[in-house]
Amino acid sequence: MTFALGVAGWVVAPIDLYRAVNFLDSALGLLIVLALSSLGVYGIILSGWSSNSKYAFLGGLRSSAQMISYEIFFGTIILCVILCAGSLSIKGMVLAQTNWWYALPLFPMAVTFFIAMLAETNRAPFDLPEAEAEIVAGYNIEYSSMTFALFFLGEYGSMYFLSAMFAYMFLGGWLPPLFLAGLLPGSVWFILKTSVINFMFIFVRANFPRYRYDQLMAAG
Repeated sequence: MTFALGVAGWVVAPIDLYRAVNFLDSALGLLIVLALSSLGVYGIILSGWSSNSKYAFLGGLRSSAQMISYEIFFGTIILCVILCAGSLSIKGMVLAQTNWWYALPLFPMAVTFFIAMLAETNRAPFDLPEAEAEIVAGYNIEYSSMTFALFFLGEYGSMYFLSAMFAYMFLGGWLPPLFLAGLLPGSVWFILKTSVINFMFIFVRANFPRYRYDQLMAAG
């Protein structure tokens, strides 16, 4: 469940305007993304609950508390971008940024959305459900081999997908900077933007200590 939901968002994610590389060009793409992100926590909660271990169960419960902390402003920022773009379609939202990217007029929301992305993917400094120093290894303590790998494949898949969502919402998706128009194909610009945001996950992990739960809830 964790792995499937981690990669399912790509169904509605276009990589270029002229090549139909996504499976579903939906007019409600952003609502589908919101629904999938909300369901992702169930894989963690159920894995901890079904392990018959108090440590794993505690790790799963911490994940539900974390979701309550960030999910409200995570969804609210997406709604604000929808209002600015006038469309629930990812493609429509990108085309609405032809003149300027939303990272400029909505800069505070872009920063806040990035913080929510860290909490959504359980990455440092919000990797609280798997805080190994506090609760052994969190919800996945009873899993090994490929079942353990699927949790992290889902987590890293979510990282890259949410980096793509940031590019769609605030960096113009596959649209090039105006002064570099025509230099590279749109799909290359999209991959470059997504990779830069993905690098920021690694940068934050190397520079910031883990938050406590009360600090995360206060920030939320």
